[in-house]
Amino acid sequence: DGVEISLKDLLHKKVVLYFYPKDNTPGCTLEAKDFSALFNEFEKKNAVVVGVSPDNAQSHQKFISQCSLNVILLCDEDKKAANLYKAYGKRMLYGKEHLGIIRSTF
Repeated sequence: DGVEISLKDLLHKKVVLYFYPKDNTPGCTLEAKDFSALFNEFEKKNAVVVGVSPDNAQSHQKFISQCSLNVILLCDEDKKAANLYKAYGKRMLYGKEHLGIIRSTF
């Protein structure tokens, strides 16, 4: 909704922070919908899900509206946060090196 949020604002909760490359792409949409479907489970554990991408606030608002998402989406247009968390950089895809979100699962 265009409100500026810092992780400091969420100190009272556990935070599930995930980075994704772009709103309204097949994989990112599925991921955001899956997190949204588990909203109540996260809330029971005093946790909040926060997605971060280089998209702007208008794109996030459209994405949230179109997909009925209930996760927080933050803008990282200059990729500063992604770089600080080492979530953005060079990666190999189909044998070629690309610059983008580094995917990993824990």
